[in-house]
Amino acid sequence: MGPSRVRAVFLDLDNTLIDTAAAGRTGMLEVIKLLQSKCHYRDEAEIICRKVEIKLRKEHFPYPHTCITELRTSHWEEAIQETVGGAANRKLAEECYFLWKSTRLQHMTLAEDVKAMLTELRKEVHLLLLTNGDRQTQREKIEACACQSYFDAVVVGGEQKAEKPDPSIFYYCCDLLGVQPGDCVMVGDTLETDIQGGLSAGLKATVWINRDGRVPRSSSPVPHYTVSSVLELPSLLQRIDHKVDSSA
Repeated sequence: MGPSRVRAVFLDLDNTLIDTAAAGRTGMLEVIKLLQSKCHYRDEAEIICRKVEIKLRKEHFPYPHTCITELRTSHWEEAIQETVGGAANRKLAEECYFLWKSTRLQHMTLAEDVKAMLTELRKEVHLLLLTNGDRQTQREKIEACACQSYFDAVVVGGEQKAEKPDPSIFYYCCDLLGVQPGDCVMVGDTLETDIQGGLSAGLKATVWINRDGRVPRSSSPVPHYTVSSVLELPSLLQRIDHKVDSSA
């Protein structure tokens, strides 16, 4: 039996379909304004936000029995205390967290050209949203950008036994859609999770979204394809299918 054409595409959410990083930066700018006006912090405001950004990057999910609101409020509380000293200020930390969160969600939008692309792709292949992260956080993002209706299924890593890059979550996605790993393509911006997971699960192809032209480490997983925007996906899928037709 020869190779099959692409039947399903798994798409990452953050910094693949929506610009989570830019939304987060906008949220931080609002918190800096708050801290400067309310607490008269000047350079300290930016330092606090940088500390929180580091704490956010170090998070790993799923956290068993952990409330994401409590965890992330603690990030702000610790960063404020580490920077300005004195007693812990939980009330200010909560204000900073909810301002950052609400601003970030307001700026998480699915661009019109991405919506159009997903609508057209879904006429040809199954689409599945596959995102790592805490259940509450990811579901809030999905609701904020109103993307669920563009997919045949949505899988959140924080709701499963394992997240990307564990092959089991990819096999679970295949079962949901009634396809085989060799029928599927994984598209995402993170080599260590999206690409490594797709490779480990034996998917037909992996597509790395490299918006900024980053140069990966020599030890990083090597994707089958690299593009600068998810909007390049339709033409890339045509190339992949053309290869199948040619080999057949």
